[in-house]
Amino acid sequence: MKNWIKTAGLYALVCAAALLSAMALSRVGSAVAVFSRETGTTVVVDAGHGGEDGGTLSCTGVRESGLNLEIALRVNDLFALLGQRTRMLRTQDVSLHDTEAATIAARKASDIRARVRLTEETSKAVLLSIHQNHFPESKYRGAQVFYAAADGSRALAERLQTLLGTQLDPDNHRACKKAGEIYLLKHVSCPAVLVECGFLSNPAEEALLRTPEYQKKLAAVLCCGMLEFLEEPYESC
Repeated sequence: MKNWIKTAGLYALVCAAALLSAMALSRVGSAVAVFSRETGTTVVVDAGHGGEDGGTLSCTGVRESGLNLEIALRVNDLFALLGQRTRMLRTQDVSLHDTEAATIAARKASDIRARVRLTEETSKAVLLSIHQNHFPESKYRGAQVFYAAADGSRALAERLQTLLGTQLDPDNHRACKKAGEIYLLKHVSCPAVLVECGFLSNPAEEALLRTPEYQKKLAAVLCCGMLEFLEEPYESC
């Protein structure tokens, strides 16, 4: 009961920040902190893909990279309102590849290595990578969290997965999973998770993911879970 009350309190706080954000901001990406918070940790917010690497295409032709960025910017705004230090790996529809990368394959490889490097050079980092899922069959739906091997990653993933179900989508009974061969999570040494926010191949879920209202709710849940996690001791890089 005590943990539930704590979770509900944090969720209410983040939702209040989301409301203030909606009232005070004319556009995403221009937040000013309205709460004071200092954990000593930097949340690295990664909007997956970008530039010529659009990721997967939704059932209506929307590029994953754009949705990833919209959600990541909303997450970043809420963290700023709550006084949590962040580092966004991209704020525009761009790739992070080295200029010397000549082919599409080389640019993709360079981009993902850059994300690892930027995360690793961030002191006391915790990585939150935003993505969207896709499957040939349109019936599959539901957000799912993948976690790295680094200490704290599984605990963070379990917390986020639980909140995504209880606070956002009660019909989502997915469990978080170990990242396996996901390059980004395999090569960072700090607590790290990758959130597949939903299936762009499912028409109903894709329609939700494109709406600002649902994106704000999703951002609030992710911020709540992260802030709750940061309240507890863990090994950081």
